[in-house]
Amino acid sequence: MEFKKYNHSKEEKKISDFWIKKGLFKPKKNKSNKKFSIVIPPPNVTGRLHMGHALNNSLQDVLVRFNRMKGLETLWQPGTDHAGIATQAVVENNLLKKGIKKNDLGRDKFIKKVWKWKEESGGIILDQLKKLGCSCDWSRTRFTMDKDLSKAVIKVFVDLFNNKLVYKDKKLVNWDTKLQTAISDLEVVQKDVQSQLYYIDYAIENSDQKITIATTRPETLMGDTAVAVNPKDERYINLIGKNVIIPIVNRTVKIISDHYADPDQGSGAVKITPAHDFNDYEVGKRNKLEIINIFEKNGKINKNGLKEFHGLDRFEARKLLIKKLRELGSLIKIENIKNKVPYGDRSNTIIEPLLTEQWFVDAKKLSKEPIKIVKKGKTSFFPNNWSKTFFQWMNEIEPWCISRQIWWGHRIPAWYDDNGNIFVAENESGAIAKAKKKYKHKQFKLRQETDVLDTWFSSALWPFATLGWPNKTKELDKFYPTSVLVTGFDIIFFWVARMLMMGNYFKKNTPFHKVYVHALVRDEKGQKMSKSKGNVIDPLDLIKDYGADSLRFTLISMASPGRDVKLSKNRVTGNRNFITKIWSANNFLKINNCKYNKKVNLNSIKLPINHWIYSEFIKTQNLVTKSIEIFRFDEAAKHAYQFVWHSYCDWYLEFLKPILNSKNKGEIKEAKTFSSFMMANILKILHPFIPFFTENLWFLNSYKRIFNDYLISSSWPNYKKISNFSKNQNSINDLIELISNIRSTKAELKITPKLYCDIFFDQKSVKLKKLVNANIILIKQVGRIRNVLKSKIRSKNSFDILVLKEKLSLNFNEDVNLTSQKEKIFQKIELINNQITGLNNKLSNKAYVTNAPKEIVQNDKNLVKELTIEDGKLRSIVSSIN
Repeated sequence: MEFKKYNHSKEEKKISDFWIKKGLFKPKKNKSNKKFSIVIPPPNVTGRLHMGHALNNSLQDVLVRFNRMKGLETLWQPGTDHAGIATQAVVENNLLKKGIKKNDLGRDKFIKKVWKWKEESGGIILDQLKKLGCSCDWSRTRFTMDKDLSKAVIKVFVDLFNNKLVYKDKKLVNWDTKLQTAISDLEVVQKDVQSQLYYIDYAIENSDQKITIATTRPETLMGDTAVAVNPKDERYINLIGKNVIIPIVNRTVKIISDHYADPDQGSGAVKITPAHDFNDYEVGKRNKLEIINIFEKNGKINKNGLKEFHGLDRFEARKLLIKKLRELGSLIKIENIKNKVPYGDRSNTIIEPLLTEQWFVDAKKLSKEPIKIVKKGKTSFFPNNWSKTFFQWMNEIEPWCISRQIWWGHRIPAWYDDNGNIFVAENESGAIAKAKKKYKHKQFKLRQETDVLDTWFSSALWPFATLGWPNKTKELDKFYPTSVLVTGFDIIFFWVARMLMMGNYFKKNTPFHKVYVHALVRDEKGQKMSKSKGNVIDPLDLIKDYGADSLRFTLISMASPGRDVKLSKNRVTGNRNFITKIWSANNFLKINNCKYNKKVNLNSIKLPINHWIYSEFIKTQNLVTKSIEIFRFDEAAKHAYQFVWHSYCDWYLEFLKPILNSKNKGEIKEAKTFSSFMMANILKILHPFIPFFTENLWFLNSYKRIFNDYLISSSWPNYKKISNFSKNQNSINDLIELISNIRSTKAELKITPKLYCDIFFDQKSVKLKKLVNANIILIKQVGRIRNVLKSKIRSKNSFDILVLKEKLSLNFNEDVNLTSQKEKIFQKIELINNQITGLNNKLSNKAYVTNAPKEIVQNDKNLVKELTIEDGKLRSIVSSIN
């Protein structure tokens, strides 16, 4: 009988369309009334599937499919983020290619162009998530600029403003001179670059003395309002309080004492420019310094700079200033250094700290409740160490700048009159009504704020706004708070913390009970993937070549807490082989007509190998269940893999062959039924990991007819241990150890694996004798044993091995050159002993045992045990070779 190979590209698309068409991703009511809900971290509408998305959404899908199969009413809420700056940049660039500038179109026409682009291209990332197998309720897909979500955003802003938690102020912000907007810290990339440190002399007023300052940004000296030295720096104590003259500018500023100045950095004296450096801004506030802004919003020198510099770009201004300082003799030296410089992640332009008028949220007040919630354990982080990071950030939280100087996004619902009064309302008519109260019968004009809200402001409402808030909906009542959030560590503060703030403020409840934080996906050498390094692995390419299931299983099996995923194509290939192994095993069942036609009565099962495989499955079922529940996805995948590959495919099916080839009809029938029954349960525990392949086999094996359900909707295995199976479970495990020993010994001695041998055990080997006699058919075929000898044969082709702590003699009829292998075994024994000594030295080091991760220490202890057993086996072999 010939079987086709599994065609992942054909089957995955077919299965995906089928699931969606049948509505199998929608929440399904259950008798227990238990719920499970999770919101997708909304990808940018401009986004394309990258490896971070693939890991994050694969882990979410494991939880969703697992809980759905456990019978919980399960909702996975999907959607996309409007990604203000990123989307506007994409559409602007597309228009520029056609020779059209944004400002030529005007705001309203430009926004129509963005909506048109969104309708044409904005759904690509969602289609790619479907390819990955994400079982979101796609019928509920939301977009942060949808009408109902926009209504929620506006209401939140107005309510926060009315409660004095939103306000307008002039502060220093990250300013993108190319995009000409404030941006969040998350949108700033700190790059290591080669820079120059300029040492410049400032003359002390009414003195011949000078003080040397060191700066990487000499052009900003036009905005200096002080020079700071450390109060403990003895070099400068006598200069504190004196005035210095800024070279070229010829303006005097005071030398102040401040701990910000580091005596070990540069000259120990620093120029203070509060308008153009975040640290200087804080120094300025502490010392009540004047703030002088010398830049326009496009990064050019404004009228506060020297006249001959007006209109120059900041970097051109630097060149001219250095030239003049050199001519003046004030430039002492230039030092080449490597430092971090902030760049805008969209514009790739150096970010300018700029003093501008912006809208802010009082994050300090909003952070108080989330801190309490996490402390009380109402929201828990996994791994737990992330809670410490969360507290550190929340305790030091700064006001949150929420305004952006772009067009695409939620326009701030604030209106101004000609006198600068602000009227905040949910719509223009509300603002007019407020203005009428102020002006009574006088005439007035209102104009709306041109700024839009930070994208993170709207995404902070995601867990409850997507469920219908501010309306009271059954979904909101049923699925909020959500069960868990799966996220990368890089957005804990920018998204997770803000969701906790908004959820606790507006819903008086935490938005999620648990937060699982996963690591990064790196290349196989552990390096971060980047286009510049040329090491980016495209998940869509892997899906095309190996299938979504292979990629998913690879990422899930490597998702160990606190460790980055080191991805390679070889890993994906290995997991494709795993799927092929199951496919071949299923074909074996088909060839032998192994069908599961009715419910199995477990108490009527008699075959020892069925007792064993069932008991092994119970162990695996419980381990996989527990591992998923505690977010040990890697362990869950490992347990499933080991059971399927080794227990079922490698051993169970091998043990099945002699039974299927026997003449015992009762045993044959039981073997056929139970092997298929076990395959059905294998598909169940593997489904959250490799959903396409398992659903496909479910159809092929007609399990739908038997279980009256699709695999995705079937029940998660919850079988109980049967005590009278344990005897045969132990017996088969001993049999496996016996056969494994024979096989490994052949490998050590370079004996052909297919070669049969005779065995002999003396009177002391009671356990072995009983084991072999009870399983003679299995051991002869699977272990490749010809005869059980009644007397020991001593020849150059015989030797002893140790099995289950008892001696077993192996005898080969053919000539095998054992002597030539003896020396190699001695070398291996020496190598093993060196390994054992090295490991024991490590384990005797208290510092190592205390500080190293517990898993690694335990692995070392386990390895010592394994190597010690291996050492004993090898010594037993060489001692018996003639």
